[in-house]
Amino acid sequence: MEWLTPDWPAPAWVRACSTTRSGGVSLGPFASLNLSDRVGDDPERVVRNRTLLAERLSLPAAPLWLEQVHGCQVVTVWPDNGCPPADAALAVEPSRVCAVMTADCLPVLLCDDQGTRVAAVHAGWRGLTAGIIEQTVAALAVAPEHLLAWLGPAIGPDAFVVGDEVRALFIAGDPVASAAFRPTAGRWRADLWELARLRLERLGITRVYGGGACTFSQPERFFSYRRDGLTGRQASLIWLAPTD
Repeated sequence: MEWLTPDWPAPAWVRACSTTRSGGVSLGPFASLNLSDRVGDDPERVVRNRTLLAERLSLPAAPLWLEQVHGCQVVTVWPDNGCPPADAALAVEPSRVCAVMTADCLPVLLCDDQGTRVAAVHAGWRGLTAGIIEQTVAALAVAPEHLLAWLGPAIGPDAFVVGDEVRALFIAGDPVASAAFRPTAGRWRADLWELARLRLERLGITRVYGGGACTFSQPERFFSYRRDGLTGRQASLIWLAPTD
């Protein structure tokens, strides 16, 4: 099983990773470590994949899997069971594992430099324009100079093509966002990593790490919805490990 570990100066008890598609038991378009039970994969194989993930990462508890809706809802009070409809989760207690699943959208992991709170954000272009990063940062309730962010695997700027309406939504919120778009055959190539960085910087968060791992261009390594249509989902997770 392969995963990406953020290269950032977070406290040692802040644990985080982003999975790839390798190391699981799913077959066909879901091969092999598909972690989503909402894409048509065999449910038993998904359960086995999640079990393998928990074992390999030594997770302290099952992750909170969200029903992601491309909105700006943040889970701050954890439910006893079920998958709440939201696109971000925040934890301030050890052993609560925040998780988001992606297959081209951008996962953003956040923590404070004292290691007292963490969050995972599902930030596709709809979520970014809806304000999911802003809502999550507000919910963290930490001064921006004390926050760190890591940008996980997403569709890269050479592969992510959007129309005028998407570009207009970003520029309406921040004219500087025009720098994240390049013209191509009457449409635009968009840089999700740069769009997220700009939003984080506007909030005062300057310690931003990661970016650059393109899901679309690495079929052997990542699931990609835009490339394959029917496909699995990788996950990005963050949690506070017990310190006693």
